[in-house]
Amino acid sequence: MLGFSIDEAVIAGHNRAQSKALDAGYARLCDQLAERDVDVAAVESRLASLNIAVPSWGLGTGGTRFGRFPGRGEPRDVYEKLDDCRTIWDLGRLSKSVSLHLPWDEVSDYRKLRLYGERLGLAFDAVNSNTFQDQPDQAHSYKFGSLTSTDAAVRRQAIEHNLQCIEAGVALGSRAITVWIGDGANFPGQQNLSRAFERYLDSMKDIYKGLPADWLLYIEHKFFEPAFYATVISDWGSSYLAATALGERAKCLVDLGHHAPNVNIEQIVARLAWSGKLGGFHFNDSKYGDDDLDAGSINPFQLFLIFNELVDAGARLGEAFQPAYMLDQSHNITDPIESLLISGEQVARAYAKALLIDRTALTQAQDANDVIAARRLLMAAYETDVSPLLAKARIDKGGAADPIAVYRDSGYRARKADERPVSAAGPAVRQSVL
Repeated sequence: MLGFSIDEAVIAGHNRAQSKALDAGYARLCDQLAERDVDVAAVESRLASLNIAVPSWGLGTGGTRFGRFPGRGEPRDVYEKLDDCRTIWDLGRLSKSVSLHLPWDEVSDYRKLRLYGERLGLAFDAVNSNTFQDQPDQAHSYKFGSLTSTDAAVRRQAIEHNLQCIEAGVALGSRAITVWIGDGANFPGQQNLSRAFERYLDSMKDIYKGLPADWLLYIEHKFFEPAFYATVISDWGSSYLAATALGERAKCLVDLGHHAPNVNIEQIVARLAWSGKLGGFHFNDSKYGDDDLDAGSINPFQLFLIFNELVDAGARLGEAFQPAYMLDQSHNITDPIESLLISGEQVARAYAKALLIDRTALTQAQDANDVIAARRLLMAAYETDVSPLLAKARIDKGGAADPIAVYRDSGYRARKADERPVSAAGPAVRQSVL
């Protein structure tokens, strides 16, 4: 395990080669922000504390129901996934934690896995359960539902799986579980919509009771797929109702691709933050549905508007407001490490721009119903090129000014292709359904 890694000296050499241009760009930006009375040190402090967890399933090539095109040097097990996560941290300095998916990442000794992660300087984020697929050794099928199945034995099996995920998470040092189910109906009349929701709540109450005292339960909704007529937890309202019914430590998780077309996601963020039920995010981007494209690749302005609401909520709620951030993407045609590096940077970019907004002036414009002034304040922040700030934040933490350039020049993927010969079965396939 680990094998080839990118040496710190290589990263430092790249940074030195760009230092003159980087320093000049940073100085120009600081002068520009000083004219707008922006506290650059405060912005840098917030950026330094940003952590965006990497999804273990995003480290291999994704796929769709039409097929999959494997890439070279893909990780063959969870240990090799952690090796790639360490590389992402070394270069980008934004993702120090990993979110595992069970049973995809199942091992016999989770404490051993935790120690290996700690050796790499990594921590474990929320664990994710899987009751949307049948596993070879399970007794009952989830074809007609899991936590909402009409069969009590199926529901009990799904509950026990989630409790086992919590047990594994405790051994890993995690403090949260994310529950997403594909339960629902494909045709009218197939399912009593109210009774299905009641069965969901009954099952989730058993899972909630199994939470350690310092754990959170994240409820993830999705508009459709694999259910195409009615998904049990289809929107933020259903998620909020369930989280409220379960208790204080049940929160709503917002995946940016799990909404109906043209839904105002930033307004959902504002509502959930106000209610105290916003637990976290799965960042990605989409054009049509749950496309799981790289974050910020389609609609970076929406990502900025979401962070505008998050920064506003943080200012109002203080330290109590700590949503969890994670990337959740399917890299079907790109190098997963490159996509995750770029996506992390896009999330950080949106956050940095939101931190530049003059909140006092914005509040005054809003209270005065000065629409143009309010819009100009937002656009002034959005149109600011914060690349020098992001590069400096990476360098200050030991990362690369240009992570993609260092990654490509290092030959990391080719070296891993030599270390990880493809087996007949290949690495675990993650299809674009989450």
